[in-house]
This record gives sequence, C-alpha cells and structure tokens, in this order.
Amino acid sequence: MASAPVLKRSETIAESMPDALRQSRYHMRICFSRFVAPGRRLMKRQHIMDEVDKSIQDKNERQKVLEGLLGYILSSTQEAAVVPPFVAFAVRPNPGFWEYVKVNAEDLSVDGISVSEYLQFKEMIFDEKWASNENALEVDFGAMDFSTPLLTLSSSIGNGLNYMSKFMSSKLRGSSDAAKPLLDYLLALDHQGENLMINQALDSVSKLQAALIVAEVVVSAFPKDAPYQDFQQSLKRLGFEKGWGDTAERVKETMRMLSESLQAPEPVKLELLFSRIPNVFNIVIFSPHGYFGQSDVLGLPDTGGQIVYILDQVRALEEELLLKIRQQGLSVKPQILVITRLIPHAGGTKCNQEVEPIFGTKHSHIVRVPFKTEKGVLPQWVSRFDDAADKVLEHMDCKPDLLIGNYSDGNLVASLMAQKLGITLGTIAHALEKTKYEDSDAKWKGLDPKYHFSCQFTADMIAMNTADFIITSTYQEIAGSKNRPGQYESHVAFTMPGLCRVVSGINVFDPKFNIASPGADQTVYFPYTEKQKRLTSFHPAIEELLYNNEDNNEHIGYLADKKKPIIFSMARLDTVKNITGLTEWYGKNAKLRNLVNLVVVAGFFDPSKSNDREEIAEIKKMHSLIEKYQLKGQFRWIAAQSDRYRNGELYRCIADTKGAFIQPALYEAFGLTVIEAMNCGLPTFATNQGGPAEIIVDGVSGFHIDPNNGDESSNKIADFFEKCKTDAEYWNKMSATGLQRIYECYTWKIYANKVLNMGSVYGFWRQMNKEQKLLKQRYIEAFYNLQFRNLARNVPIPGFAPPVQTPSTSKTKPQESAPTAVAESQQSLPTQKAKPQVEEAPVPAPKTQLTQRHKGTTPAASKPREWQRKFRANGHCTTTKQRHTEKLELVVVQDRFPSYSLLHPEEVVLLPHMRKKS
Repeated sequence: MASAPVLKRSETIAESMPDALRQSRYHMRICFSRFVAPGRRLMKRQHIMDEVDKSIQDKNERQKVLEGLLGYILSSTQEAAVVPPFVAFAVRPNPGFWEYVKVNAEDLSVDGISVSEYLQFKEMIFDEKWASNENALEVDFGAMDFSTPLLTLSSSIGNGLNYMSKFMSSKLRGSSDAAKPLLDYLLALDHQGENLMINQALDSVSKLQAALIVAEVVVSAFPKDAPYQDFQQSLKRLGFEKGWGDTAERVKETMRMLSESLQAPEPVKLELLFSRIPNVFNIVIFSPHGYFGQSDVLGLPDTGGQIVYILDQVRALEEELLLKIRQQGLSVKPQILVITRLIPHAGGTKCNQEVEPIFGTKHSHIVRVPFKTEKGVLPQWVSRFDDAADKVLEHMDCKPDLLIGNYSDGNLVASLMAQKLGITLGTIAHALEKTKYEDSDAKWKGLDPKYHFSCQFTADMIAMNTADFIITSTYQEIAGSKNRPGQYESHVAFTMPGLCRVVSGINVFDPKFNIASPGADQTVYFPYTEKQKRLTSFHPAIEELLYNNEDNNEHIGYLADKKKPIIFSMARLDTVKNITGLTEWYGKNAKLRNLVNLVVVAGFFDPSKSNDREEIAEIKKMHSLIEKYQLKGQFRWIAAQSDRYRNGELYRCIADTKGAFIQPALYEAFGLTVIEAMNCGLPTFATNQGGPAEIIVDGVSGFHIDPNNGDESSNKIADFFEKCKTDAEYWNKMSATGLQRIYECYTWKIYANKVLNMGSVYGFWRQMNKEQKLLKQRYIEAFYNLQFRNLARNVPIPGFAPPVQTPSTSKTKPQESAPTAVAESQQSLPTQKAKPQVEEAPVPAPKTQLTQRHKGTTPAASKPREWQRKFRANGHCTTTKQRHTEKLELVVVQDRFPSYSLLHPEEVVLLPHMRKKS
C-alpha cells in the first residue's frame, strides 16, 4: 500500500499545488467549475470531497487523484470560500499549521494569500460591503508577541511548562547578570511582610552563591531529619530566611538546586526548584455562572458537572498546598476562595449565603457577591460582580498569589482582576462555544440577538491573551486532531463581518498552553476490589435497579440471564453521546448479545418530560430500537442518576459481573465517565474521537472504538469477552492496567501539583517578561475599551424572572449522599461584609444534600484592612471615582440558554453559555 503523500519541508501549499493540479488538469477543470457554479458560498471539507467524487466518474482515476498530492491538499482543507472565479482554500496540513491559497477556476492558477486576504474572501459571502472597507478593524494579538518563545512542533503543543523551563534556563545561563532576575525574584518573596528564603543581606548573585556554599556546610553537620529550627539562627546570620524546607535534608537539596541553577541552570532542576519555592499561599477561583452550591443545586439551570469539578479542584489544591507548606518548613495557613454570584431568592439552596465553608477542607470558602442596583439587590436570575477585587482583598486580608478563571464569564472577570492587582492568572475554558455552532463567527449577526456571540468571542480572546497560562484537559481541546481543529485553534483566525477581522486571535504554539487532566474523586470512585470501602448499604437498591423485572419510573426492560457480564454506559441522552448508537450496535450483533447484557443510564423514558427536542427524538429512537431488535430480556434502561456515591458503587457492581464500560460518543472533549469507570476497575471501551483517545492506550489500558463504525466497534467488544472466556486472567489484566494508567496520569493530586507548579513558573516568567506583558496589556486594554464596551452598551438588561423551584424531595432521591459522613445543622451566614474564620478541621461532607444544613461560623463585619489602605494608597485604587471606574462587575442572566455578563457602570454585555445540560 502506497504511503500517504506529504509536502516537502521546503515547499508551501502555494508552491506544490500548481503541479498537483496539472497532473489532473482535465478533471480539476470540471471540479473547479462545479465549485464556482452555484456562486458565492462557503464549502466545508466534506462538500469539497463530494464535488471531487462527482467530477471524476472513473473510480480508479478518482482513487489515483485522492491518493496523490492534490488529494492530500484537498483532504487537509478545512473550508473554502468561493467567490467566482476564485476559490480560496484554508488548508491545515498539521494541527496548528495553516496555509491559505486562492485558485482561479478558469485557468487553475494558484497564488498564496495572507490570512487577512482569506478572511476577506470569506466576508464577501456574508457582507461584501464590510469586506471592501479599507478601514475594517483587524485584530492582531500576535503582533504583540515579538519576544515570546514559541513551540515549533504540533506534537509539542500543550507542553508549555516544560518548554518554559528550557527557555528560562537558557535566559539565566551565562554571567551573573543573567541570573539577576532569579535573585530579584527571591528577594521579593514574602508572606504578610515577612521575608522568605533570603533577605537583603544577599543582594547580589555572587553573595548568594558564596552564602549557599557556607550554608550547605552548616546544614550538613545536622542529621538528615533535623528540623529547620535546629539551625535556623545559623542560616539567618548568613542571610537566609524560612522556606527552604522542614528538615536538614530537604533544605540541603533545595539549596543545591538553587546553587546549580545560578551556575549552570538545567530545565528539569529549574522546574523542580520552582516547585519548592514558597510563592503560592492564597488562591482565588472564579466560577460565576449557575447555582454554585454544595447541595440541592444539581439539575438547576446551567448547574451540573462544573460545580463538582471546581469543588474537587479546590479540595485537591488545598491538600497539595498544605503538603507543600509543611515541606517548606512554614506554618502558613493557605486560603482558597471560590468567587461566584449571590442569588437572594435561591429556591431553597444556599446560593443566598455570602460565605460558606467548603466541605472536606480547612481553609477554603465559597464567597458569593450580590448584584446591587439603585433599587437594591436583585432577587433572582440576575447577578453581578460588584467590586469583586475589593471583596477578595477584604476576605483574604492580602492580595491573592494566583487567580484561576473558569468558563468565559469567570475568565473575563479573572483577567480584569489580574490586570488590576498584578497577579498571575490561569484560565480554564472547559468548553468554548465557538466550535459548537458551525460558522457562528461569520453568521454572528443572525445569532447575536439570542446568543450574543460577538461579546462572548471577544471576551474569550481577551481572557486567552491576558492569561499567563491556560489549563486544558486534553491536547485535542487545544489543537484537535489530524482532521479536526481544536477549540482554541478555532480562535487562531476568524471573522465577524461588520465587527472585526481577527487575523491572530491566539497562537496554539504559545507555551502558555498546558495539559492538566482532572481526576475523579477517589473517595467516591475507587476499585471494586477494595471490599472494606465498598458502600454496601447501596447494594439492595442497586440490585433492584439492575435486576427487578418490573418496569417503573426509574428503569424499564429486564435481564433474563443474571449470570452474564454487563456492558454499561452512562451519559446524557443526546445525539453526540450516541447512547442509541450503542443500543443499535448491540441489537445488531448476535454474538455480543449472546455474551453480555446491556445496561444504559440515560435521560427520561417519557418524551413528555423533556423540553429538549434532541433528547425527545433520542427517547423515541430508543423505544423504537428496543422493539426493532426485541431487546427485552437482555437490555436495561435506567433513568438519569444524580447520586454520585451510588453511581460509584454501581460502577463497582458492574465490575463484579466482570463486565465493561462503554463510552460510544461521536465526540467527547474529555471523558470524565471514562476516568470514573477506570478508577473503579472496569475495563473500558471509549470513543477514538476526542479526549478518551488520549486517556486510554489502545489495547493496553483499555480499547478505542470508532463511533462511526458500529459493526467494527461491537465486534471489538465481543472479541474481548470471547477472549475472557478462554483466558480467565485477561479481564483482570485489563482492569489492572486501566487502574495503573489512572494512577500515573489522571488523579486530582497530579492535577493540583501541575497547576501549582504552573503558578510558580509562570509567575517568575511574568516578571522576566514584564516589558512585553505590559505592551500586550495596553493593546488588550484598548481592545476592551474601544470594542468590548461598545458591544456592551447595545445589550439590554432583562427583567426579573419567577423563582426557581428546586427538585422535590418527595420525588427526587438525594443527589449525592456520603453514607459514612456526619451531617451537622448550620445557621445561615449574614450577607454582610465578612471575613471567614479559619477552620481547624475539614468541614464534613453532608449526609443528605437535599435536606441537611451545615454548621459554620458567623463572621463579623469589619472595616477596611490596613493592607488594603496601603494598597489603595500605592495607586491601585486611589479615589472613589477611580474605584468606580475600575470595579469588576459581572451579570449572569439565566434564560433558555443561560447568559453571562461583564458590566462597567453604564453598560452590560451578555456572554452565552449554551450548554443544554452538564
């Protein structure tokens, strides 16, 4: 079989395409005539390939063309803008790499064009007047990145931390002057006014190097486990302060790392050094949208998986912070605040409570900020961040060390606060809306009245370019795959005709991109073999859920042979999740049906209970498949389940049957259920489209399946169970290797360690690169003030909406119950300005989240702190008028599709999150 054609390294598409066209000139004349015949239009890759098929009737000739260089170029084309007689191609030969050419359909001449020229061709289709306007606004964030180091290989995308360590070590190498930025950074370290690591006595690189040599001799005289206090005074006389470590051995290791980094820095040791530097104690996490609470909220508008993600994230970050602080030999109490909106009419939830301790933590709190107008606090639906920066300073009594934004709204507010306070910023998009609706940028005018895409895409670009680092879950989130651009990659270049032409929105080769995959809560999702931890109190309910022969409002269908293994899937009932596709694979495969039963957890059974047209269609399709393939006796359909403790035990009960988990989605951005199943020891088959393809090593820690080839996928599952029948240890082997993969790559501890290291390394890079950072920030400020604020003024503020009803306790089972946890009553906290008191023990998880309240402290109102007065006096917030102008405000509007907003005093802008479900 011939190998796929590739471009020579020295050739561009514009250079190679003319020869490729000449080799099939007759057929290409026909093909390009077909391209331009309908007039102006935007063609996607599938449209292009369909026209090629129709233009070349001879099968052998068509195959020859498609296997050649021309076929490679056309199959690498993401879209083509047709403006007769020209066809302008956007070609993506590899992830992150784009080239643009135009072909004249009359003579097949080829010319390379710039991204700006390509976008103008595209604009001619949607708004010819704008395309011809010489004064059309072009946005070019890349112009400000002239000194930013960039990765060069597609395979390196997302490996930013490692690359930054290499780049910084090269910058620090050489003379003493080269190492001075590191010295200055260490001299600036302090906590609440107390120096850390070194003091002003070591004000030159040479002094520091000499002192490190003497200090190592001093520390070497003590036993390895000697506490820092035993030699603290000796080191202090040399100019050293606390923060090197808690024992003599750790202090010596850290000092040696610094000494080597000053003399001949190596990337690995430099990154390790920064992982030990005490520079992150206080973290603020923004998650404004939805009903952010710890109980009674799942299932409310725009409230679901993101709440669980952030709460798990907070617990992991606090645990890792406490470990690092102890190892640094410090007694600092860290603080983590989750800033979200306050909803006065909270429908029985705690979303009207200003300060709430986070379950399972000692030093972390939810802080909710109200939306105040001249008429008072809005009661429902709409919430705004008002003086969010001051609220953070008040609760923390100091500047935070790290900001982390979530989603478009949280990222935008976090970027403004980071700019205002001069703090290291990390952002997490989770899901960028631009890729969810085809051509939503070019067609923004028609969509804007409902979705306000112009505002969201603008806000996303501001946040991406302000961020010091960007956290993603997978490579594909950044740069997609060979045939599919990533979510971030879709912002590289695009146009919103009549508004702006973005020639450089973000560069996916920027080392700010990092992959840090979340884990699953291992107190909930743990291996089925850990018998002492099993939640056996759920077993009777799970037995009924799986095997009761009577249909009810929680399950339909039955399993006649209870001895068969179960293949299991759990997801939303929509087209992309492909649960009906899995059901049809099973129905058509007699071999698979003889080997296993199928159980799915998804959606409703009754279409009248759903308000979503797509879900209604899938419900009807599921019922028709059950009848078509006569699945009763082999198939169980369970309604959506929200109690994750019981779901965790359900995974383990499926593992008890020696079954498997199947994730058949047409596309999955990450695949949290894959992580959950593998954590519980279930062998897993998951889609090869998206994040699961990175989680699983095919044939080693699980299996990839092609959602577009059901026969192949179902046979692959059947072959696994056939092999398990002949090799009793094969199932155990795949279970164990799946767990090994999780422990090596996908735990919250790994995630938290990566994120804290990012905060440390990128915080130092922020100082090294402050001139360019300032220049780019000025560009962003101009864009924000001249573009974003104008968009804001055109969006109306909606009125009030009726109160939200929480799920009925009589009809709904607890969303999340911790069988062994102790529940306590709690008084409501006042919605006054308050500072949370430090808890000395973790707040226990609730026993029943739908009914219990949790005991907490009642903080007292307080005056502005001395630190705040000094901070404002230093020019950050000098006058009442200035504070009013700079204040960060956010409006969240809940609608059919929820929307979010960022306000200045006289404006509002809505940023839609159109996740129909989480």
